[in-house]
Amino acid sequence: MDQKDRQIIRELQRNGRMTNQDLAAAVNLSPSPCLRRVKLLEQSGAIMGYSASINAEAYGLPVTVFVRVSLRGHTETVVQQFEQEISRVDQVLECFVMTGTSDYLLRVVVADLTDYENFVRKRLHPIGSIGSIDSSFVYGVVKKTNVFPVVS
Repeated sequence: MDQKDRQIIRELQRNGRMTNQDLAAAVNLSPSPCLRRVKLLEQSGAIMGYSASINAEAYGLPVTVFVRVSLRGHTETVVQQFEQEISRVDQVLECFVMTGTSDYLLRVVVADLTDYENFVRKRLHPIGSIGSIDSSFVYGVVKKTNVFPVVS
């Protein structure tokens, strides 16, 4: 991937609905080579898809919770079971495998505290093999972006 590919990606991260004509102008290419590059980026998996950025509060899910999960054991079976189960939970938008004191960090969205309690009791606890759950509630956002920094 070269700098021109990265420029294309950054522009698409800013506005995934822009026309190829506008994209080409933004990255200083003619439309045909620009479209070729976009297709190659899609085929290679560098561009994994396109989506809309939605306001969670307007959607009805105003509460974001970062949940640190530690497992009781770390056998292959326990880890696979947790990861398979958590991937099916709609409230979990992201799940990261972590170093440090917790095994996983989840980004969860819910309607309210009662909804979060139901999530923990009915979605997390039944997975089993969870040793501890530590929750941090978001009460403000300082920065949120999907645009990668420039790589030199």
